[in-house]
Amino acid sequence: MILRADLAMIAAWVPKGAHVLDLGCGNGELLRWLAQEKGCSGYGVEINHQAVEACVRHGVNVIQANIDEGLSLFSGTRFDVVVLSQALQATHQTERVLKDIAGLGQEAIVSIPNFGHISHVWSLLRGHMPVNQRLPYQWYDTPNLHFATTQDFEDLLGRLRLQIVDRGYLAESADGHARAISFAAKLRATLALYRFKQ
Repeated sequence: MILRADLAMIAAWVPKGAHVLDLGCGNGELLRWLAQEKGCSGYGVEINHQAVEACVRHGVNVIQANIDEGLSLFSGTRFDVVVLSQALQATHQTERVLKDIAGLGQEAIVSIPNFGHISHVWSLLRGHMPVNQRLPYQWYDTPNLHFATTQDFEDLLGRLRLQIVDRGYLAESADGHARAISFAAKLRATLALYRFKQ
């Protein structure tokens, strides 16, 4: 099983045998790979019914829940790693979600679309909200509630007193392939990944 580039970067940060909580886990692809390749255990949380069914078919432990309504069902449970991949921008209670995941795990890994990407800046300069492969919706029908640049997100982590342990940047091409980048990443990355702790 080959992981998407962003999930592969996340998987590289997860230690062997880790107990993992994957929030917004989709079809459970990451948890499945971590269990098979790294001997990890854990749970997925997903709101979408079809994705929950896919997790069950693939043998992934999953709970159908809305992370915006809180993670109290995991209170008293400690995970080695809590993952939130490409879902933070759709949360209503973003600060609370970040505090919750930092409190549940020794480390947290969050990925966000980078609204500071040069193509987005160019769209705004031309007077339009960006619409592209990463952000395919018009401004009036997007499920995304919050748009952040990498600097905005880093500032928020700092304000919440969460310490960045590692970061990674991916640039996705029109054909859907992605590669890690470092040069001028805050303008060239379409997706940013952060590993942090309290």
